[in-house]
Amino acid sequence: VLGAAAAGAGVSVLLAVVDLPFAAVAHERAADIGLSTQNWPDWLSDVGKSTAIGAGMAGVGAAIFLALIRRFPRNWWMPGSAAVVAFAALLTFVGPVVLDPVFNKFEKLPEGRLRGEVLELAQRSGVDVGEVYRIDASRRTTGANAYVNGLGSTKRVVLYDNLIDDFTPGEVRSVVAHELGHVKQRDLQRGLLWLALVAPAAVFLIQRGTERLLRDPDDAGRPASLPALALMLSLVTLGVTLASNGMSRRVEARADAFAIDITRDPRSHIDLEKRLSVQNISDPDPPAAWHDLFGTHPTTIERIGYGVTYEREHPR
Repeated sequence: VLGAAAAGAGVSVLLAVVDLPFAAVAHERAADIGLSTQNWPDWLSDVGKSTAIGAGMAGVGAAIFLALIRRFPRNWWMPGSAAVVAFAALLTFVGPVVLDPVFNKFEKLPEGRLRGEVLELAQRSGVDVGEVYRIDASRRTTGANAYVNGLGSTKRVVLYDNLIDDFTPGEVRSVVAHELGHVKQRDLQRGLLWLALVAPAAVFLIQRGTERLLRDPDDAGRPASLPALALMLSLVTLGVTLASNGMSRRVEARADAFAIDITRDPRSHIDLEKRLSVQNISDPDPPAAWHDLFGTHPTTIERIGYGVTYEREHPR
């Protein structure tokens, strides 16, 4: 078990080292265009934290998977897929309170107009928002964002300080309403259900591919098989991600529609999308083929179109 954990952690660290020059170039480019506010020591600190966490997870995952392979040498894809889903659910639950604070400072949104508006929107939407947090994203980026994560007692809405400080109240309400749409539609839970549906086929492909890469399929339970296992994991994960991106775009479009409908403020939605595109330095209309493969959200042009259509269909 210790050998498997060490090998898994080692593969993870090796991959991080290989990626380091590319990540450094990306950071320098982000700093040059004004998107990154981090200096090199802080950036390297983040890289070190990410590498350590990734190595720890890879070590645990490798130990569990190799134990399952040894116990179920012919059909380890079955318990392996269950382990993947269980790990994803656990990470969704504990991530907000264990991992996220390693990288950012979280503060509950203080009493005031914004918190009142968030809670009023949540009540009007009929959702339990959990808690609303502000994070110190500005120490890393000039970009603005918001997201929901967590399950049960760890459920929360998180707003970048850049968003709160730089955007108008109407634009912030549009963002919050979008995130409440995800909560209302139980999108995190739906995502876990989607994973539960695709994981068996995905891990089955990983098993078959790993066995083909090895000279002897019986070697799959040894630490030396981890590079082959990691390669197949990367390839299958890429395929699943590409297949999932179309669904993600539909989920995000549905959250946009919910936000516009609950706020009855399509103009703020339109202004928000324009400002986000500028502040986050993103392409408002990327090439269709690229977006079809890698886009997780509708394009800025499409999202503006939702607001324009709503304005036209619901004139004041």
